[in-house]
Amino acid sequence: MASKTPQGKLGVLIPGLGAVSTTFIAGVDAIINGQSAPIGSLTQMGTIRLGKRTENRSPKIKDFAQLANLEDLVFGAWDIFEDNGFQAACKARVLTPQDLEQARPALEKVKPMKAVFDQDFVKNLDGSHKKSAENKMVLAEMLMDDIKSFRETNKTTRNVMVWCASTEIYIEASDVHSTLEKFEAGLVNNDSQIAPSMIYAYAALKSGVPFFNGAPNLTVDIPAIIELADQTGLPIAGKDFKTGQTLIKTILAPGLKSRMLGVEGWFSTNILGNRDGEVLDDPSSFKTKEVSKKGALDFILQPDTYPELYKDLYHKVRINYYPPRGDAKEGWDNIDIFGWMGYKMQIKVDFLCRDSILAAPIVLDLVLFADLALRHEKKGIQEWLSFYFKSPMVAPELYPEHDIFIQLTKLKNTLRWMMGEELITHLGNEYYDG
Repeated sequence: MASKTPQGKLGVLIPGLGAVSTTFIAGVDAIINGQSAPIGSLTQMGTIRLGKRTENRSPKIKDFAQLANLEDLVFGAWDIFEDNGFQAACKARVLTPQDLEQARPALEKVKPMKAVFDQDFVKNLDGSHKKSAENKMVLAEMLMDDIKSFRETNKTTRNVMVWCASTEIYIEASDVHSTLEKFEAGLVNNDSQIAPSMIYAYAALKSGVPFFNGAPNLTVDIPAIIELADQTGLPIAGKDFKTGQTLIKTILAPGLKSRMLGVEGWFSTNILGNRDGEVLDDPSSFKTKEVSKKGALDFILQPDTYPELYKDLYHKVRINYYPPRGDAKEGWDNIDIFGWMGYKMQIKVDFLCRDSILAAPIVLDLVLFADLALRHEKKGIQEWLSFYFKSPMVAPELYPEHDIFIQLTKLKNTLRWMMGEELITHLGNEYYDG
């Protein structure tokens, strides 16, 4: 049985050395060197209440759950461009020159390995730094060799993989995804429905490495990969980091529903100019993101349960590529609501956010929680981490929970359970209320 306490180096393997991953690496370096607080990271700044409120026990999550130390993280990446982490961060234009210079040594250490890439799945990008082989199984084996080499070179005791690469085109699960046997045959036969992200996930799990998906791609949300995760005893999670506009939706919608206020329409539009915006300018990639972004409201508001309030909700999502904005994207929402006696009201939200600044602490938390799940031998879908995803993965017979407040309660109760503490249910004792 694996040790439940973190020992040795934790390898962080990242497909996609772009804006999100370089901002994540630079931020971790800044935290280690005392140049920045870990703002936005639940694992680093969050606390967890234990027992009754009268006991006044609220340790930091990182200490309570025995999470890996940031100093023990070692980074590796794949990308279709040869730029090292510093060069990639300069091109991403997320961080100031001063912050880039401070993080330069840490970023320059990360030299990307050749990527597995197929432009059929990401229409608006291409690069020369990529692997080639006679079939997709060989590509998977090449990734396994990369993982083995990384592990040996950096002397890591555990490794996790988090997908930070671009959004792939929209595909639905098909026969090749239905079983592990069919999937492996599909790898050998170069099946067109096996995306590059799936090859990474397969290689990771075959190498003993948990895989968490930060994009809306299908990737690990297929029976074949779920079967492999169960077979290997490894955690998987996804999909799509919950950062800007959807974060706001999952905060606002539960509040409106809790007060039984009706919602007639919710119009969302985004403008962004980073690589993600360029990729999403392709309709087939946008479709993948649209499905991810639109799902939350239906599950939160439950129109079948509350037809008078939500059955006729008109929900529209738009994403527009606008190069001058760069990584500082803008998410604008118009919400048409109604209240007592059917009187109409409006809410307008203009969130001028920074995509990678919001995503980087999510990557950190998922890296540490993936390692925690690995050490506690929690295999398969990690639904308790739905807090971080736009389209949380769940078992086939369940519906996903999108209410961010319920998600946080489930996350913290899972941590209590892992560490042998009593769950907080708010029942049976007045001191458990709140």
